[in-house]
Amino acid sequence: MPLFFLLYSREIDFMALNYIWIFFFIIAFIIGLIKLIFTGDTEVFPAMVTAVFDMAKTGFEISLGLTGVLTLFMGIMKIGEEGGIVRILSRALGPFLNKLFPELGKDHPAHGSIILNIAANMLNLDNAATPVGLKAMKQMQETNPNKDRASNAQIMFLVLNTSGLTILPITIMVYRAQLGAANPSDIFIPIMLATYFSTIAGLISVAIYQKINLLDKTILSYLGGLTAFIIAIIWFFSTLSKDQITLVSTVASNFILFSVIVAFIVLAMFKGINVYETFIEGAKDGFKIAVKIIPYLIAILVAIGVFRASGAMDWFISGFVWLFELMGVNTDFTEALPTALMKPLSGSGARGMMVDAMTTHGADSFVGRVASTVQGATDTTFYILAVYFGAVGIKNTRYAVVCGLIADFVGIIAAIFMAYLFFH
Repeated sequence: MPLFFLLYSREIDFMALNYIWIFFFIIAFIIGLIKLIFTGDTEVFPAMVTAVFDMAKTGFEISLGLTGVLTLFMGIMKIGEEGGIVRILSRALGPFLNKLFPELGKDHPAHGSIILNIAANMLNLDNAATPVGLKAMKQMQETNPNKDRASNAQIMFLVLNTSGLTILPITIMVYRAQLGAANPSDIFIPIMLATYFSTIAGLISVAIYQKINLLDKTILSYLGGLTAFIIAIIWFFSTLSKDQITLVSTVASNFILFSVIVAFIVLAMFKGINVYETFIEGAKDGFKIAVKIIPYLIAILVAIGVFRASGAMDWFISGFVWLFELMGVNTDFTEALPTALMKPLSGSGARGMMVDAMTTHGADSFVGRVASTVQGATDTTFYILAVYFGAVGIKNTRYAVVCGLIADFVGIIAAIFMAYLFFH
């Protein structure tokens, strides 16, 4: 069952990427032709062909380099999963999430799957989150009176997924490490803050549609406590100088990350699990994933490389620069906008844009950090909607897309703001 849905979800992403991939090549060719005929630019087509080979080589080298780091983190996450961290988070979030799904009732079988899915997503355990999430959607569909129409509970569940609430942005840190970031985890706190705003925006938008009382004492205690914590963090960092922000965020991010790793190991140890063997089991999956990434990363990087070499990317960015300058907004972040615009459409495409930004400008550049923070701030709305609703045959999605895109928009704006606060 999980294999079927994994293949199905990849097919959805391929559909979006198919049109994007074709668009990049055709637009690059048209612009190259215009430059050749009307401006006499004889270098544009050699540049595009060179980009094809250069980006194919870059994609392979990045994928190959990812093997070690991805293998390490997949092994660590397997230890946490076996040690019971997902169930601990489930118990902690249970009372809060039960209030967000009032139509299900307290004893609905979907509650457990919903909580496990969100907990797994928070830990970046995609392999565990997707099958459990699809199970939750199926369980909710069984009590859905209108099988073609998304229920309130299904919409709330979907938007919480699209908002991309993540505690450990492992994948992004892995890419940053491979692309030469001095401190790959320095985006840890900015992403945590940005994804919080994305989730709150999605939650509030759905609550307004569904008339959920956000002033309920349980909801208010969870959201109020978390919001106060986030505000305190932002206020604290806003009082520091640029150098102090860099130092404190780097130390805090690495301390938290290593503490989580140690906590995973200790939990597994007390549970009587063979930690070393569990690590090896998870690490094997990391190696397989790293190898499988190669063709996908090469495909999207080659398309982006051609699009950039033709000059189309510069024209695209220039339009946004002009618009933001007209509004009096600082434009240093605009080179990271392709990642932001791609994010709601395709996770693979957005990842390729992030890698391109870090490859072109440097992993530790402001643009590279903005792209990384944007990538972690939210999830891919149309992809998740197609997979989760498509799996149970829902055709009428009601306001799910609107709320999902609201979460995306707020998350992207928050990511840019956090990048300015921490890195500019």
